[in-house]
Amino acid sequence: GTAHIPVMNAAAEKIMKANPDIRITVAGGGSGLGVQKAGEGLVQIGNAGRALSAEEVAEYGLVSFPFAVDGVCTVVHPENPLGSITSQQLQDIFAGRITNWKELGGSDHEIHLFTRDEASGTRKVYWSKALAKAEIAASANVVASNGAMKTAVGKDPYAIGYVSIGHLDASLKAPDLDGVAVTQENAADGTYPVTRKLYMNTKGEPEGLTRAFIDYILGEDGAGIIVDAGYLPVGGK
Repeated sequence: GTAHIPVMNAAAEKIMKANPDIRITVAGGGSGLGVQKAGEGLVQIGNAGRALSAEEVAEYGLVSFPFAVDGVCTVVHPENPLGSITSQQLQDIFAGRITNWKELGGSDHEIHLFTRDEASGTRKVYWSKALAKAEIAASANVVASNGAMKTAVGKDPYAIGYVSIGHLDASLKAPDLDGVAVTQENAADGTYPVTRKLYMNTKGEPEGLTRAFIDYILGEDGAGIIVDAGYLPVGGK
């Protein structure tokens, strides 16, 4: 899952610096791929921005370790005047019923719609909680990761999409949702509703270095890395 990459990269770097004989490779391809690769035994840890399904647990024998709380938010270009949006407006935009920014008080220009593929955990929580499981127009542009979404929306003044809150920076603008500001603190206490947990998954109970890596992420050092990446540790450390 690509939302996790900042945490995993930072942890891997610190571990490898302290232990030069350890090699940790981090890659992203979406939550579905993370689950599949772990289940097939091709990686030691497969991350997902959603809980495992009963089918995935049964098929692969996976064990889950939640490590962070994340929010997923709507994003537009920083120059977009949109300061707030409602859930109903989002449903109308993503379904293709609102197609011009002037309908939202902006300029007379077509809305460029961006989404993720159906294997994405980020998409799943946004579709479920921000869009109330409403349809997403087939004409929406599909991007492969949080990073790709960030790049696409950050370069297009007429774009709208969504990313993990941990990926927010000055290249994006996150409008308030139904009057609630987009912050991880609001996500953590439930004020901001579009939230999920981030999980590490292993095939069976982890052992050796795999167990040590998970323990590191779940420990005090990992909590600091999680906070630095813009997330909140599970348990609110």
